[in-house]
Amino acid sequence: MGNPTARTGAPWRVGLLFSKTGITSVIEQTQLQASILAIEEINAAGGINGRELRAIHYDPGSSTAGFAQHAKRLMIDDGVTTIFGCYTSSSRKAVLPVVERLNGLLWYPTLYEGFEYSPNIIYTGAAPNQNSVALSQYLLKTYGNRFFLIGSDYIYPRESNRVIGELVRMAGGAVVGERYVGLRAQRRDFLPLMRECGQLRPSVIFSTVVGEATTHLYQAYADAGFDPRIMPIASLTTTEAEIGAMGPDVGCGHITAAPYFEAVDSDVNRAFVGRYKKRFGSDQTTNMCVEAAYFQVHIFARALAMTNSIETDCLRPMVLGSAFEAPQGQITINPMCGHTDLWTRLGRANGDGKFDIFWQSRVPVGADPYLVGYGAQVA
Repeated sequence: MGNPTARTGAPWRVGLLFSKTGITSVIEQTQLQASILAIEEINAAGGINGRELRAIHYDPGSSTAGFAQHAKRLMIDDGVTTIFGCYTSSSRKAVLPVVERLNGLLWYPTLYEGFEYSPNIIYTGAAPNQNSVALSQYLLKTYGNRFFLIGSDYIYPRESNRVIGELVRMAGGAVVGERYVGLRAQRRDFLPLMRECGQLRPSVIFSTVVGEATTHLYQAYADAGFDPRIMPIASLTTTEAEIGAMGPDVGCGHITAAPYFEAVDSDVNRAFVGRYKKRFGSDQTTNMCVEAAYFQVHIFARALAMTNSIETDCLRPMVLGSAFEAPQGQITINPMCGHTDLWTRLGRANGDGKFDIFWQSRVPVGADPYLVGYGAQVA
């Protein structure tokens, strides 16, 4: 494949695959903004070895087929070898064979279900051992052992619910219900599920609903008159972006596990949040997907500066094992699995549309995407 950046002084070209339209654009738009911010910062500092970093962005429209189509377009027509993008696991799995066949490098800044490895993907979002384990332990101890699982109907929610179900059962708990809704689910689709929760009285509703449907789930919960102090919705996917869309009053009191919240108390994070709001508006909030999309571009840039080659076979070995002071804290690309050693935090949404962090790990949690450290029952 010809590399259009081979000429000295020509821009380094990378691809961005995040949706500005469609059902998951509420979160993908924030990932796109974070990527743009990082690229602008790199260029303002002189680029990489004196060469500008230039992004080519296509909008997949939240369509799995669109992600595959545009990944091929980037790599074949545009000659790009590095792509930052994808939110849903379905979109990642659509792009995976493209980057493997054409030897590209996909940087994936989203939590996911684990149980995957590709030498052509750098995973910068949380794996289940970095969110599900701590969250399930806290919920079992604090609220009880009866879990009702609600998810969007695709790969990530089904696999994540399989993991959380095993963690709950290993601790002596029970899954009293497991239901799935379409990605375009409306508030009316959640009403029968809320009636079922009213009858079963679970200790916790565990949500792996994504996109616009998240708003409808939490609004249906509020309409049903449930109390998050007694039976909260706990999630891995509900960020500051979704809380903003549903309204802080609707989201208040519910729980999310994530490596990062806007409320992380550090100078590095406060400076990052300030730059993000200055660039995209004071009403914008950061979130875990924003933060991963941001720091992964900077890790890429550091590796590229050392290799001076954007070809995957040169770049990837330099990426593996690299560390970075991210807004969440010090993180490392784990050289054993291409995933990232991240922090684990639990947050409760407050009336301002943010999260109050009430627990966090003492050190970054090593990536364990196959849950090797948590028993064969989970695997």
